[in-house]
Amino acid sequence: MRIAIAKYPIGMPCDFDAFAQKQKQWLGEAARADARIAVLPEYLSLELGACFASGVREDLHASLAALQAYRESWLAMFSELARETDMYVAAGTFLLDIGGGRYRNRADLFSPNGRHVWQDKLQLTGFEKRVGVIEGGDALKVFEIDGLRAGIAVCYDIEFPLPVRAQYEAGAELLLVPSCTDTTAGATRVEVGCRARALENRCFVAKAVTAGEAAWSPALDVNTGEAALYAPMDVGLPADGVVAATSSARGWACADVDPQRLRESRKHAQVANDRDWGGQNTPALRIARVESWK
Repeated sequence: MRIAIAKYPIGMPCDFDAFAQKQKQWLGEAARADARIAVLPEYLSLELGACFASGVREDLHASLAALQAYRESWLAMFSELARETDMYVAAGTFLLDIGGGRYRNRADLFSPNGRHVWQDKLQLTGFEKRVGVIEGGDALKVFEIDGLRAGIAVCYDIEFPLPVRAQYEAGAELLLVPSCTDTTAGATRVEVGCRARALENRCFVAKAVTAGEAAWSPALDVNTGEAALYAPMDVGLPADGVVAATSSARGWACADVDPQRLRESRKHAQVANDRDWGGQNTPALRIARVESWK
């Protein structure tokens, strides 16, 4: 199964049709590369803020409220593009109004047969907390993709091992990670989280990123990082854990994932973090004690 992971440059579409045309172009490129899954970045919907008047697009609260008018068009567009390209499309995230002026950062996943599922972001960053109207999700999911079980961890969520472990225990062998980071430190944290989760759970991790600058947006102002596909660092897999990654202006990182090869690697594993996970939970290791000097 080939996965295409986007390093997506934020632009300034003049209207929804222009935004839709860009999605068609980008997903067309992924389809021509024979991808079965395409992963777009977190906060993708905020690019639509460029369609609004300057007073709205420069005010995050106002732009989130205005964005809701595009929700049905967003769902219809990505559903159609998934059918047209015969791909599973992880369409970044949409800041969805859940009532009472509150929003959830929702990662939508569309299948080639027109079906749609989602995973809400669970943990809020400092920026999202300061915005004051974004809430974390309250459900953790995994999905079937052509016989492969996958989960979604939105950006900051990949930095927390226990929810990802729960996805692994529900059978996930692939994690899709739409992300958006505005500093090198932030991009590094997400990368380290991806590598660590791949190691701990012996799974593939696909991280999409935003790129470029968008001075008009308080949320998409500066964007850093590279898109990448990670694997456990073990026998038969890349020693550094990097299966594929973008560089410079390259827009897609594309690579094949072979779940059977992943499973076979366990037979000759140098370490088995996934199977040895329970060793952390022995009673003696649950609580550290302060030892007196003798």
